[in-house]
Amino acid sequence: MKSILLIGLGRFGRHIAMKLNDLNHQVMAVDNKEERVNTVLPFVTNAQIGDSTNEEFLSSLGIRNFDACIVAIGDNFQNSLETASLLKELGAKKVIARASRGVQEKFLLRNGADEVVYPEKQLASWTAVCCTFDNILDYIQLDGDYSIFELSVPDDWNGKTILCLDIRKKYSINILGIRENGRLNLDITPNTVLNTGKSILVLGQQRAVQRCFHI
Repeated sequence: MKSILLIGLGRFGRHIAMKLNDLNHQVMAVDNKEERVNTVLPFVTNAQIGDSTNEEFLSSLGIRNFDACIVAIGDNFQNSLETASLLKELGAKKVIARASRGVQEKFLLRNGADEVVYPEKQLASWTAVCCTFDNILDYIQLDGDYSIFELSVPDDWNGKTILCLDIRKKYSINILGIRENGRLNLDITPNTVLNTGKSILVLGQQRAVQRCFHI
């Protein structure tokens, strides 16, 4: 369990608060609008109404005590930038900030943010890939050209083992897990048998996955 400071409780911030609650983390939520703070109260450990660009207010929260600080402000980039910078000055261990454009990402990284999330860009990429290829069920882009794909088991793979298919040698693709009836099995061996009706998680370069699965 970690202690998280979440600043900015619009739609993006609210969803973060809900997910952190599901993961049983302690969350201090902050926003300058009372109605937003009231909305997330069921999902957070504590919440305060305040201006995150005010150094005195931020300092009163005990920034050094949090494992990570998330700046989820989406409607005022200047406030987001000032908040990230102040958090780092006050000794924040880790600052994660939201950007909506590439230029914002650059400014945030130069002014206090350790990591930047770009939800619109990331969701756009996910949507483009998943809607373009019918048999891709999910997609996570990693560094460089590598991604994790969830795909339906092809018909011609039915009843064959991972060793028999040998896609690691042929395409440099690794099968990470198998999902059946919503449950994910990560106990994969060369003798694991694949069956249609299930989906598999594979790690590899996008072009290699396209060649392997004919997409």
